[in-house]
Amino acid sequence: MVQIRRNILRASFLSGLVLFLFGCSSYNDMIASYYKQISAGNYAEAVKELDKNKLLQKPRNKLLFLMEKGKASHLSGDFETSNQYFNEADQLLENGMGGAMDAVVGTLVNPMTQRYKGEDFEKFMIHYYKALNYVYLNKTEDAIVEARRITLQSQEQGDKFNDKDNRYSKDAFSLMLQGLIYEHDGDVNNAFIAYRNSVEVYLKSKDQTYYGIKMPEALKRDVLRMADYNGFTAELSRFEDLFSMKYSRTQVPEGGELIFFWENGMAPIKQQEELFFSLIKGSNGDLFFTNLGGTIVIPFYHEYSNSNFSLNGVESLRATYPKYVARSPYYSSATLSNGEQTISFEKAEDINELAFKTLDQRFMKEMGKVLTRLAVKKSAEYVLRQSAKGSGKDGKNNSLLEGLGVGMQLYSLLSEKADTRNWQSLPANISYTRIPLQKGSNTITLKLKSASGADETKTIEITGTGKLQFYNYSTLR
Repeated sequence: MVQIRRNILRASFLSGLVLFLFGCSSYNDMIASYYKQISAGNYAEAVKELDKNKLLQKPRNKLLFLMEKGKASHLSGDFETSNQYFNEADQLLENGMGGAMDAVVGTLVNPMTQRYKGEDFEKFMIHYYKALNYVYLNKTEDAIVEARRITLQSQEQGDKFNDKDNRYSKDAFSLMLQGLIYEHDGDVNNAFIAYRNSVEVYLKSKDQTYYGIKMPEALKRDVLRMADYNGFTAELSRFEDLFSMKYSRTQVPEGGELIFFWENGMAPIKQQEELFFSLIKGSNGDLFFTNLGGTIVIPFYHEYSNSNFSLNGVESLRATYPKYVARSPYYSSATLSNGEQTISFEKAEDINELAFKTLDQRFMKEMGKVLTRLAVKKSAEYVLRQSAKGSGKDGKNNSLLEGLGVGMQLYSLLSEKADTRNWQSLPANISYTRIPLQKGSNTITLKLKSASGADETKTIEITGTGKLQFYNYSTLR
């Protein structure tokens, strides 16, 4: 019996050691070689790193793999292949992620072992890249379909929360993009509706600022212009009053206009944070968790418990939770010139801000689930240890049950791991501007300025066709 107990303890220790060593590495650490290549602009090498990365080949990480492949293919200019990956990612999301078994795995081990379901803003960004891919492939009808799906995504997202909740339920940038695509197609009525919907998101938020983004002046001009094109005089007057702007009709440039998206920096990474809580019974008998300082109070989620749950043995709990760590972009500002005028960019989407705030919004609910899961595990450990006392031969402790109890305790401690996965090749933020084109050849110059004051320029050639065109440029540093 003594030997059996030793073997159990040895096995438990080795299993725990493996889990501990695995747990020390964040998702970012485990795919660092891919991000090194993509941030350096070596897109072909980045794709190779993706294909040979064993972690991303696992079924639970398929969505991440598809989004990264789609992004890498987009950056390399292979728009057809890019949309093949993004369409597969879209289909994966539509079919539903997870299920009962996936939830069980997450409960018994940790959230990192579950299927990655994507952050809400990541799902909107799939539409952004897909729509641009279709525009670049001259598949306008497909781009329009993608634009319409932005509305459906917004409705699905909105259904998740009550109106009273100040949650990320619509993406103002995606709605603005939708308007631009409709305008590109000459559908001025739907363009106006989309621009108006984007504006309304800002108007309903505090100080007309939505997740770190002040309502762009360009968006104000767009909704005024589309109201005028459609002959919506009442709407035009309403928005003129709201914006304190007087609209003046101007002639469309002969060569059309270019919408230039500047994708700067890289999205924040997730790291693991450790928090300590105690399970306490309130005066009315309800259970709740509180941290050491008593600044956080989280209810006990009974649906994750069972009839055998006991407060005995549940004292302090070590919980892990992801935290975002921002990466400062190398470039701090940029301007765009067509040779006659130089125009500044306006920030339209702040992935950094979205990431931090949306994670904070769900902290209480998700931490409640984590803590309840840990409490249930601790309760089970206690039951095993108590069962071992005096249940062996001659009233001695049962070595097998005692060893299992110790092994379960070690496993619970070392298997606890926060989910540090996210779509990390997204930009930190997206800025945009609209610049007029002349008929025929145009030389457009992007001037970038780093935080240290160093300048860098990129020149692109655009043929003015009289229509609205798109171009996006990434500085993933």
